[in-house]
Amino acid sequence: MQNLYNNLAKLLKKDERFFVDGKILKNKVTELAIKLDKDLIKLLLKDKQIKEHFFEEIEGVLVFDKDKFIKFVNNKEFLANSFTVFINRIGLTESDEYIKDTGKVVLVWPYKDCVLEGGQEKEDTKRDEIFYNEILAPDEIDRLFEPKVLTNFKKIDKKGEHKIEQVTEQDNLIIKGNNLLALHSLKKKHRGKVKLIYIDPPYNTGNDGFNYNDSFNHSTWLTFMKNRLLISKELLSENGVIFVQCDDNEQAYLKVLMDEIFHRENYRNSIYWHRTYAGKTISKNLPWNVDTILFYSKNPTTGINNITKELSEKDISSFNKDDNDGRGKYTTVSLQKTGGPGPQTTYDYKDNNGKIWKCPTKGWRMTQDKLKALENDKRLYITDKTIREKYYLNERIEVGKQIDNLWDDIGNMNRSKNEDTGFAGQKPEKLIQRIIDFATNKNDIVLDYHLGSGTTAAVAHKMGRRYIGIEQLDYKENGSVTRLKKVIAGEQNGISKAVDWKGGGSFVYMELKRWNERFVEDLRKAKTAKGIETIYKRMQKEAFFRYEVDLGKFDQKQLSGLPLEDQKRVLIECLDKNHLYVNYSEIDDSIYKITSKEKRVNKQFYGN
Repeated sequence: MQNLYNNLAKLLKKDERFFVDGKILKNKVTELAIKLDKDLIKLLLKDKQIKEHFFEEIEGVLVFDKDKFIKFVNNKEFLANSFTVFINRIGLTESDEYIKDTGKVVLVWPYKDCVLEGGQEKEDTKRDEIFYNEILAPDEIDRLFEPKVLTNFKKIDKKGEHKIEQVTEQDNLIIKGNNLLALHSLKKKHRGKVKLIYIDPPYNTGNDGFNYNDSFNHSTWLTFMKNRLLISKELLSENGVIFVQCDDNEQAYLKVLMDEIFHRENYRNSIYWHRTYAGKTISKNLPWNVDTILFYSKNPTTGINNITKELSEKDISSFNKDDNDGRGKYTTVSLQKTGGPGPQTTYDYKDNNGKIWKCPTKGWRMTQDKLKALENDKRLYITDKTIREKYYLNERIEVGKQIDNLWDDIGNMNRSKNEDTGFAGQKPEKLIQRIIDFATNKNDIVLDYHLGSGTTAAVAHKMGRRYIGIEQLDYKENGSVTRLKKVIAGEQNGISKAVDWKGGGSFVYMELKRWNERFVEDLRKAKTAKGIETIYKRMQKEAFFRYEVDLGKFDQKQLSGLPLEDQKRVLIECLDKNHLYVNYSEIDDSIYKITSKEKRVNKQFYGN
């Protein structure tokens, strides 16, 4: 059998599709075997032993035994490395299959991968897998989504940081921790209360925070989005709306996904924000200079505020006529209907001088009575050959210009220096201001669970909205807390002058209480085998391990003999991911050493 393993490995290395950095990609081989890829089959037929093992001749025709081949490729012995051998030893496989691939773990697509904690701490720290590639059985989902214990409470205002005894309905919230679990922790207290959700998630371009190195990168991103959107919908009020920003890489798929979750009739618009300008170099493709912001409401009857934008110099220059009647400059617009003619707008019009104006091809824009009223009010521009409506400049400036779905008037990614926090992907405050203006009024709740540098929270704070921001990455000097402290102090960046911001206000900071997550983060940071050994000793005392792991077979010497990254992977895989954070239902368990003050604030927050 070992010769067959070796022969197949040598054969597959002849096709560059199957290996990266000298390593064969089992997933790719399996994927193409399922598709009966012609080049793969031709390759397999070149080796006599492989041909005899995976092909059967039936009445002169060679038939490829696809199932047998796929099982062989995914056998734990084929291309087994030190990591695979070790996890086989401690019980993460059974017979020839990984436990996660057996019927003992049920694959439920809506929860696929979304339960993964995503332990990234810095946006520019690339990892092969940001989300642990595991699938939990459905009967474990309820436990995973239970509210989590909150910790490190502090209220921040102009006077500094203060300890708190309670979190009130009026408090703005910044929550540090996994956003999926934090959203579920908000469910009891905030279900149906959020007026606006705006998110600017990772775009899955390979150059952002979502770097899942797997052939299922696309479906993983969609699953990641889907399950956060599902709980988001529960948090929205009945007249609530959601704006989701992305680029063209996933936009079409995201649109279909949101149609499914929020329903097609609640789709309001796709907004195109002019995020950048084409470079000087001529591209073979059309430069992609816009982001798409998908806009949905909880219900189809939900209204939005009437927000207008200032007229541009080009718009103003078109108002070049003046009758010197005190009304000022005006421009003229056609009276012809843009759609098909109707019975009320199909007529010949007789003006006050007795001239007959034949009905335009598509009819008039208004009824005859309304047209006559405009003429009597001297709002028609009439010459020997033309009849048009007058639009006065002073009225248009007062009313503004109706905003459409092309937003090219509110800045782009080239932010002013005073607004730039140094955060990659930071959006300008004017963009968020427009969305908040559209969808909310004073004291409405705004939620952003991909908070990043805190733009949404900063703008909401300045505009007098309540807000909830969730972020799991540690940005430190570029983070939302640092930025909001400056906002409270009265900084004059972004929209501050436009909204006459003077400073003030407050917010409450809190974190999801970590448990196994502490060990995951420590293992990621470990630089030496000695450091990993120290972490493992702590894990033996405090961590929750997966039930399949037999610690009796855990040989520390063998573990230390693995490459450093494999040692980390083994220990992380052994941890029970349902214990990454502490469930609120276990707040009184002495093992977690939760203080009496933490218990009081948690019970007040959750209403117990």
